Amino acid sequence: MRIKRGYKARRRRNKVLKLAKGFRGGRSKLFRTASDSVDKALTYAYRDRKARKRDFRKLWITRINAAARMNDLSYSKLIHGLKLANIDIDRKVLAELAISDPSAFSRIAGLASQQL
Repeated sequence: MRIKRGYKARRRRNKVLKLAKGFRGGRSKLFRTASDSVDKALTYAYRDRKARKRDFRKLWITRINAAARMNDLSYSKLIHGLKLANIDIDRKVLAELAISDPSAFSRIAGLASQQL
């Protein structure tokens, strides 16, 4: 009489197949292919959680630079001026100000340019 792997193996397979829900074709139905796809997907997810932070910072800097140039400053001069003026506003907030409240951004840019 043979012994089947049973509960533990089934639980492991079902865990992988649950993670593969929504994948197309055999990638969501067949254990071996699903397992490969899930491993790759988890690798991408880990990598891109790090990349997302870089991407957003890049976007904020681009927006701040565009708004700074409207106020006759470059991005680097604006940031340097803010440091000299002891104004601690992070790039996320500066970028949001540049979009939603340009007049407030102009006042901040004015303070930065005075310090230069």
